[in-house]
Amino acid sequence: MYLKKDLKDLKLEELEEIITSLGEKKFRAKQLFKWIHEKNIKDIDDITVLSKEFRIKLKEDFYISNIKMHEKFESKIDKTIKYLFLLEDGNIIESVRMKHKHGNSICLSTQVGCKMGCSFCASTKEGLIRNLTTAEILDQVYKIKEDIDENISNIVLMGTGEPLDNYENVLKFIRLINDKNGQNISMRSISLSTCGLVEEMYKLAEKNIPITLSISLHSASNDDRKKIMPISNKYSIEDILDASRYYIEKTNRRITFEYTLIKDVNDKKEDAKKLSELLKGMLAHVNIIPLNPIKESNLETSNYASDFSELLIKKGINTTIRREMGRDINAACGQLRNNILNGN
Repeated sequence: MYLKKDLKDLKLEELEEIITSLGEKKFRAKQLFKWIHEKNIKDIDDITVLSKEFRIKLKEDFYISNIKMHEKFESKIDKTIKYLFLLEDGNIIESVRMKHKHGNSICLSTQVGCKMGCSFCASTKEGLIRNLTTAEILDQVYKIKEDIDENISNIVLMGTGEPLDNYENVLKFIRLINDKNGQNISMRSISLSTCGLVEEMYKLAEKNIPITLSISLHSASNDDRKKIMPISNKYSIEDILDASRYYIEKTNRRITFEYTLIKDVNDKKEDAKKLSELLKGMLAHVNIIPLNPIKESNLETSNYASDFSELLIKKGINTTIRREMGRDINAACGQLRNNILNGN
């Protein structure tokens, strides 16, 4: 079966090749790129800067994908907005807009589902369906920006899915969203969160792009981490820290280590002490995350976030506690999608 190519998936250089191969001037590619990525045009027919005849020719082999807003929920507490987007194949993904004093941060999904199996995360409970295309990741940004009618200041690749498990599409997304002919969002305003896919961390380090890398560590003990994060059976904490040091060396960028505090699992004084020993001397920051309980798990929120943070700070580790947002609208990854899939 012949499939048309999605123009939203393509870099400017790729569009230039297509445009010139179809007999048009090269500058038309930049016009096309701007209409797709700056003006967020949704159909080739609407790109009126191109001739009608050329649009007809273009539609023979190409189209522009367009995800749909399925539902949205706005927090009465802090104006966080949770979006459910319907993909063209019927799958559903989640995105979140968080309102801060400095602007709008959005949390994006990179996969439909997730195969990492972390016990405290709702997004992995249905398993991995497929990777998102570059265009589907981009379209979350475009749809949210269109809905709130405000600029986006920060992007966090921390929604449903493991970004480095969709490495090529995610890397292309970063380059496209950063392109000056499109949204022109600074790479320094983009964070990517991984549970520690070591080979891809090394590959990303070699790209030397100035994004913020966040590691979902959540434990200072390999044995304890294996209980809540199956990926630990493949990559040890030592493997992850070696890759982290390499990333810092190549990019000179500080790494954030995310640590979801779970009652009676990873919240003891000994855990804080061991974590401080592991990270001593690294260009690193610890972000303590209060657990957002999910009904699929019996794990509970720890009450020791302040004490845990204080212990790390005393040991010289730069530490913050993440502000909880959108709790009244199930803003934790995967919760709303799971409710929809299960008919709740």
